[in-house]
Amino acid sequence: MDLKISGLFKYIEHLHGNRSWGSFLDAGTGVKSMQWLSTLNTERWTAVTASPGMAENAKQAYPKPLRANDRIVVGNWVDPKLLAGETFDTVLVDYFIGAIDGFAPYWQDLAFERLRPHVTGRMYITAVEPYVPVVEKDECGRYIGDVGRFRDAMLLLVGHRPYREYPSDWMARALKRAGFNPVEGRRFPIRYGERFIHSQLGMCRDRLHLVQDERLRAGLLSQIEALEAQGRALLERHNSIPYGFDYVIAAEPV
Repeated sequence: MDLKISGLFKYIEHLHGNRSWGSFLDAGTGVKSMQWLSTLNTERWTAVTASPGMAENAKQAYPKPLRANDRIVVGNWVDPKLLAGETFDTVLVDYFIGAIDGFAPYWQDLAFERLRPHVTGRMYITAVEPYVPVVEKDECGRYIGDVGRFRDAMLLLVGHRPYREYPSDWMARALKRAGFNPVEGRRFPIRYGERFIHSQLGMCRDRLHLVQDERLRAGLLSQIEALEAQGRALLERHNSIPYGFDYVIAAEPV
């Protein structure tokens, strides 16, 4: 299988240098992190998710047979018994903080404190700098913000919780409070393409059936179609839609 590894993971490999990956914890696993994990020379790994569906997707995405000590665990970090007493040489927190609101609302400030006893070496955090509710004058930034606000409004309308992203300075403060020292980091400019438009607005389409009012449902569908058309027009002019950035932070226990 030809795996496409993201620039963020390649940067983590650069930061890790000649260190051993050793025992590896993927604290909030997903398809992309599992595929990357398959390329690393680890001694053993544990991948955690609160979603049984994601656990199955992650298992299917891993292109190798699992070793005896490799495992995917379905659990919520709010549970103090989850991985109690276990430690890991390397810990990945891949877009994990932003996703917490869907599984443990208002708990983000305790996440690093909860993970601290499990980290003996390096921890790597990836995240996206928030673009909602910022309103930009630039047409590309304004469009990305419009899609994000519509997506979040749609999720709230049908009783679901949107993700909540946090800026890099918030992340650094939270790490320090939890007993970590942020040692290195970098920002990566984002260029959005068709996949972003299809995934974000597709998420909204998939939930239209949950809207009971027929006129409201029709209006929401019309807005989805308008945003899709606007996105296609921007891609025709710019090839991709540049706005915002992802970031990586490497941290070590104090």
